[in-house]
Amino acid sequence: MPAAAKLSDIEVQRELGTLAGWTRKGESLIKTFTFPTFMAGITFVDRVAVVAEKMDHHPDLDIRYTKIGVTLSTHSAGGITGSDVALAREMEKIVAS
Repeated sequence: MPAAAKLSDIEVQRELGTLAGWTRKGESLIKTFTFPTFMAGITFVDRVAVVAEKMDHHPDLDIRYTKIGVTLSTHSAGGITGSDVALAREMEKIVAS
């Protein structure tokens, strides 16, 4: 299967305009989610893991008590792709549910 195509800078900016709280750091999308309890954050991580596995696209997650830092980048493409944006959107759905 070919690697996903890296998005242009303009495409990344356009997508960021639709993703509240997400920013770009170099060749990655990043966001920190804050939860009321440690276990609520872990539940989020568990739910993200299921979605990420189905998508075969795995985020970098940093667990810091009630804060979960997320970094999304497609290493095989050398930057941000549609897969990263799609997973960010799925994370937002998880938080909203």
